[in-house]
Amino acid sequence: MSPIDDELVKRIHRDLQDDFDEELELELEDRHYGDLPSDAPAEARSERQRYFRELIRLQSELVKLQDWVVHTGHKVVILFEGRDAAGKGGVIKRITQRLNPRVCRVAALPAPNDRERTQWYFQRYASHLPAAGEIVLFDRSWYNRAGVERVMGFCTDEQYEEFFRSAPEFERMLVRSGIQLIKYWFSISDDEQRVRFLGRIHDPLKQWKLSPMDLESRRRWEAYTSAKEVMLERTHIPESPWWVVPADDKKRARLNCIHHLLSLMPYAEVPHADIELPPRERREDYIRHPVPEELIVPTVY
Repeated sequence: MSPIDDELVKRIHRDLQDDFDEELELELEDRHYGDLPSDAPAEARSERQRYFRELIRLQSELVKLQDWVVHTGHKVVILFEGRDAAGKGGVIKRITQRLNPRVCRVAALPAPNDRERTQWYFQRYASHLPAAGEIVLFDRSWYNRAGVERVMGFCTDEQYEEFFRSAPEFERMLVRSGIQLIKYWFSISDDEQRVRFLGRIHDPLKQWKLSPMDLESRRRWEAYTSAKEVMLERTHIPESPWWVVPADDKKRARLNCIHHLLSLMPYAEVPHADIELPPRERREDYIRHPVPEELIVPTVY
């Protein structure tokens, strides 16, 4: 194996370890973030600790934002677009990690069915728009038509041009209705996407993320680039501008995106009354009956 190939394998292994560590971090409540093996380089340990500290600080601000959204009845839509493996899912996971799913929810729509293909193009997206006090994150959005549908030939030239006539007007209507619309494009390099695709191929837990469409998109890298450039040019409007997130470094991209998102909101901390745990009522006639043994989940661990 050549030195270049060996280094690539090491990079993939490091990414896999990061992913496993972060999945574990999602479950940790003791805040012992950033732990690395004792023999890890000091710089790597320090960088990782800074990342988790900043992530948790930003997530604390997201909780404040959530309270403000509910308190004021604000309505927010955030679109996450970008190439396959650009990191959209990762930042969405970190945004929603500590939020109430009844307030902040994710819309990740599958390909349209036969009935939806006969509807007004924006119809199936409109049903997921927020009511007062809600935040909706679109993991891909109506911009599928400007990207995958255009590149893969799933829409006609007429439908493509109609999209560019309609999308800015649709978004202006959303903004006029009181919805704050934020659009992010996650930008990664050719080499970085290749590495991430290889990482998915070698990770059994992530192979499901690689569909035949994803692999074909890799082959048509330049066509996607052209489609992205046209999309940004024709739909970057004052009412809902595009924001491009450099995403070759996944951790930095997450922090930068969340920080920027918070900067776009005029939120403030909402005061809450102190919470006191009420005493439990106890009744002399209360009898707790034992749970039947056959209902109990076996103790394996």
